Amino acid sequence: MRYFLDTEFNGFGGELISLALVPEFGDQDFYVSLPLPEKIHPWVQQNVIPYLRFVPEGIDHQLNRVEAAQHIEAYLAHDTDPVVVADWPDDLGYFCHLLVKGPADMITLNGLRLEWVNAAGFSSAANSRTPHNALHDARALKDFCLGLTY
Repeated sequence: MRYFLDTEFNGFGGELISLALVPEFGDQDFYVSLPLPEKIHPWVQQNVIPYLRFVPEGIDHQLNRVEAAQHIEAYLAHDTDPVVVADWPDDLGYFCHLLVKGPADMITLNGLRLEWVNAAGFSSAANSRTPHNALHDARALKDFCLGLTY
């Protein structure tokens, strides 16, 4: 199954702040926020932080990196061929980095494929119910991609 991915991070190259996966089928969305860095980029402070918790009750998990990795492992464990879809390379990079819990220690999955889509014409700021919230942006990406003809 495909899972549509979005992340929020602390400016270019900054620390991961939140990550969401939205499945192609079903309504079991995944969302996690991580501890905030001491210094937050001004754009992120204004455009991301106020919307960090704009998620349905019961779906928000604020976890450290290792806990977040373990939750991703549990979330994807049932899928023998998960495909993670993103419209931005950084999203895939942050996702992959989160799969590593520490030196020589990564989560266990039966495999994983990554897909970077050319989403020309898509703008999470214009199409997301709550722009710059990873969950809502991932949902908007899903809606956009499912509307495409390949």
